[in-house]
Amino acid sequence: MSKESKKEIEQRYGHKDLPKIKNYFTYFIFCLMKIISIIYFGVGAVVLALFVFPFIRIFSFKKKEDFGVLARAYVSHTFRVFLGSLNLTHTSIRKVEDKQAFRNIHSKIIVANHPSLLDFVYIMSLVPNSTCIVRGSLTHTPLRGVIKQAYITNTTEFDDVLVECKKLTDQGCNVIIFPEGTRTPRHGQNNYKKGAARIALYCGCDVQPVFIGGSDKYGLGKHDPLWSYNHVERYIYDFKLLPTISIEEYKGLSEPIAAKRLTEKMESVIRGAGAEYAKSWTGKTLNNY
Repeated sequence: MSKESKKEIEQRYGHKDLPKIKNYFTYFIFCLMKIISIIYFGVGAVVLALFVFPFIRIFSFKKKEDFGVLARAYVSHTFRVFLGSLNLTHTSIRKVEDKQAFRNIHSKIIVANHPSLLDFVYIMSLVPNSTCIVRGSLTHTPLRGVIKQAYITNTTEFDDVLVECKKLTDQGCNVIIFPEGTRTPRHGQNNYKKGAARIALYCGCDVQPVFIGGSDKYGLGKHDPLWSYNHVERYIYDFKLLPTISIEEYKGLSEPIAAKRLTEKMESVIRGAGAEYAKSWTGKTLNNY
């Protein structure tokens, strides 16, 4: 890695603005709890792929789409259990204004900012019938079995992604996409990519923006060391359901222009929510939005 790249990473993802660690013993304990939680999550994924999914397939052999619905519902349930365990261990806490509103989302392209590793886990726990476009590299981890059976990878040919998303949204499923394409840096911003807009236009689905607020996610962000943790306060996840973006006004435009303008709209809505949220934040640390 070049010196320039290291400098850029430090500027965008560095944590020197956080106060110094006062209690190293407590810091070590919470880092250890974080690593145990990651292992717990990985083992759970292996169990799902090897034992639960085959069982679901037996009872959904008549209709292939039934497996997807049941598998996504079960994954959503297990995510809620996993996140509940994090809450019990004081690792993270979730704040949601209207849980039912999330459950009532159907056939939408859900877009959100992406401050941490747990973002898609939280959203899928809130929206049972949803899938997510995830990094293809995850197929080389213990999550491989679950990823291949329940999610769409970003290494799939884009035309195939469009077809798969169209099939899923026609069945009432939602597709979760993080338009930045990677985790949000702690400092600065990532440009929004047009993939989410192109998928929404192809599927004929409205876009449902979600803003993820809360405390600084140091330890769960990109380039953060494994042995790292926000030692100032708990990981707080505050989910805001933003107004739905209708794609009707974009249908009469050419595909490139429509995708560009829809992407700009998504970005302005989510970043605008972040700016307003920052004004009202009362915690000790704050994510960059």
